[in-house]
Order: sequence, then structure tokens, then C-alpha cells
Amino acid sequence: MILAGLLLFVPISLVLGYWVHASPLLVFVTGAIAIITLANWIRRATDNLASGAGPAIGGLVNVTFGSIAELILALFVLARGDTAIVKAQITGSLIGTSLLGLGAAIIVEGWKREKQVFQRERAGLLGSLLILSIIGLMLPALFDYTERSSFAHPNTGALDEKLSLSVSVILILVYLANLVYTLVTHPDVFAPRKSQEKPEWPVWKSLGDSTRRDCCCGNRGGFDCGEPARDRKSGRPWFLGITVLAVIGNAAEIIAAMYFARQDRMNLVMGLCIGSTVQVALLLAPALVLISHFIGHPMNLVFTNPLDLIAVAGAVLVVNSIASDGETTWFEGVLLVSVYALFGLAFFFATP
Repeated sequence: MILAGLLLFVPISLVLGYWVHASPLLVFVTGAIAIITLANWIRRATDNLASGAGPAIGGLVNVTFGSIAELILALFVLARGDTAIVKAQITGSLIGTSLLGLGAAIIVEGWKREKQVFQRERAGLLGSLLILSIIGLMLPALFDYTERSSFAHPNTGALDEKLSLSVSVILILVYLANLVYTLVTHPDVFAPRKSQEKPEWPVWKSLGDSTRRDCCCGNRGGFDCGEPARDRKSGRPWFLGITVLAVIGNAAEIIAAMYFARQDRMNLVMGLCIGSTVQVALLLAPALVLISHFIGHPMNLVFTNPLDLIAVAGAVLVVNSIASDGETTWFEGVLLVSVYALFGLAFFFATP
């Protein structure tokens, strides 16, 4: 009943923004409440899918719909030509779900238990995909640095775009191969047993509800945060892209992960948080590179600021270390959130 009432913030935020022209802070707060509420409804749809179609598919659908929200959010900013903010959003998404989302989920339930266990095989595969993600995202930046510093190639920018497009295609193909591997050829190895509970909604209703609310979520995020992130006078557009835009774009995964952790469903939590990070790196970021060339604002995969690369590489290292033994404790959750806070401080104090 309370959640249904909070859905009123969706039209309220629209009215305040489009007709009343209220202060940006008020529009942002009401829009954030609306997005969090919509994200919680997506979580409910995921829960029903996990009960009706299995945790593997349920987690995959939640991650996919979360990526759709991020894609819509990024396209709003990309359409304005702010490729730097989009790259900041990608960085924030990668470290947000893997560090903040997973860490918060572990802490939420870790206080009550000595440890929580999950499937090591699935976590190991996701960890391997994370390493591939780092290679795919670091290669264009190292290529750009080499071309500019050692060879001073006059067409380095054009080469960056060609390499980014080629890398994007390979990353997308690898992600599609991963789907075939986990859902078609090896489903028994990586998919935990289905829940015996009867789902509250049928599968078709869960999918339809997720689609509808996910599109609303992405649209609200683009409206509320696009302008503040774009406004250079705000002082820290880079920080806004990495924190605000990324957290809003990943609201569905973070809320769902904390909810499922309370139910001790850590296989689903790991699939949501690490799976979301993998999907951003192997699907969302490459897709944005391809789409950007069609909408007239080409974007490459060159992350020129070392902080971006260090943050993503550090997140992968920490997550792989914690997930390698197939169990977690509340203190490991604290470590993940602390690493996220350290990176957040660095991005906050970095010169815009």
C-alpha cells in the first residue's frame, strides 16, 4: 500500500519539472523517490521471475532491465554530446554495483549470520568475465597513450574510434556467447535449483511490468539528472556522472540485491551485482559506442583519466578476491563499501 502511494511521486516530479518549474533540488528529490519506487517494483518482478523461471533467468532479467534504464539515462546525456559524462556514468556503474551494491547487500544480512555461501562456479565465471572487461576497457586507453606519446600519429583520434568499434563488437559477441554458455549448453552447472514457492505473478506479467516501469525509470533519470550533470558551473560534472547518475541507473540492482540478501539468496545477489557489472562492461558500454556513431555524437572507449582505470581495475581485484572462496561475511561487505568510499573521495576532490 505504501509503495503504491509512493508511485504518485512519478507524476508529481513531472509536474514540478515541466509545468511548475520548481527548484532543481526539489525536482531531483521527488524524481529520486519515484525512481527508487519504480526500481523496487522491478525487484518484485525479479522475485516472481526467480520463482517461476529460476534464479538464473530471474537475475539475468533484472540485470538486463537495469541496463536498459542505464542505457536510456546515458542516451539522454549522449544526445547532448556529453561523452565525458557518459564515460563517467559507465565508470560509476562498474564500481557502483560491484562495490557499493554487493557490499551493502552483504552487510545487510551478514550481521545475522556467521557467513553466507554461494556457488563458486558461477562466481568464478563472472570473475573471469570481469578480467576480460578490464582488458577490453584498458586496451583503448593504452593504445591512445602509445600512439600519442611514442609515434605522434596525426590520426590518433580516428584510430581510437576504429579500435573502440572493433573492441565493442568483440565484447558484445563474448557476452552473447556467455549467455549461450550459461543458459543453453551448461544450465545445470550454473543455475541453482528453482524455488518451490508459487510466484505471485505469472512470468508474462513480471516481464511486462518490468518493461513498463524500467522505461519510466530511465526516462525520469534522464530528466532529473541530465541537466545538473551537464552544467559545468555545478563544479563537478565528472563526480555527478560517476555517483549520482550511476547510482540512479543501478537503483534496481542495488535494491534487489539488498532484498535478496535478507532472504539469504546469495547466488541471486552475486548474479545481480557482479552480473550487472559484467553486462555494463561487455554490453552496455560497447552498445553506447556503436549507437553514438548513429546519433551523430561518436564516443570511443578511451578513458583518458587514470582514476577511471584504477577504479575499475581495483573494483575487479577486490570483488574477485572476496568471491573466490564461495562465502562472505559482514566485514567483507564493509571492505567493499570502504573501497567505494575511497574512490568516491578521489573523484570528488579531482579537478573538474
